[in-house]
Amino acid sequence: MKLYIELFFTFFKIGLFTFGGGWAMISIIQREIVENHRWIEKEDFLDLLAVAQSMPGILAVNISTVVGDRLRGLKGSIAAALGTILPSFVIILLIALYLTPDAIKNNEVLSRIFKGIRPAVVALIIAPVITTARTAGITWKTIIIPVAVALLIYSGLPVVSNPIVYIVLGAVVGYLVYTHRSIPTKS
Repeated sequence: MKLYIELFFTFFKIGLFTFGGGWAMISIIQREIVENHRWIEKEDFLDLLAVAQSMPGILAVNISTVVGDRLRGLKGSIAAALGTILPSFVIILLIALYLTPDAIKNNEVLSRIFKGIRPAVVALIIAPVITTARTAGITWKTIIIPVAVALLIYSGLPVVSNPIVYIVLGAVVGYLVYTHRSIPTKS
């Protein structure tokens, strides 16, 4: 029972104090889950992050769900997901009850707060990308592929701008590369 409560409050704290969505939360989640609580190893966290990204839905909820599931199954995933969702739900509910959209747009204090938060959100998004890249072994040489793919998708050309083409191509190339590598045998 103690772990369920810890999961809930860990993700509640992350959800309460993080602005900018799932990617902004990743470095905080990693620090809490991997470094502070030592529930999951860093490499396993990267695997769980990859699974969470491939799932439909909100990244922060997905990562909390897969971490909770890894630790305590269905009940753990529910505790972690509720912890992630509840702060945003309560904050949005309070805003909806007390502020109209026009009041938010015309409120100079809120406008300044949101303008001040933007640079911090950018930093919170960049930090996990760099950390994840280092842990995954991405180097300046291997960064060429995602940059090239991003540029081709951005180009707008009909065939090369479809991300599904690159997902399928990446899966096929990855399969071919890793199944045809020579596996050292024990002597």
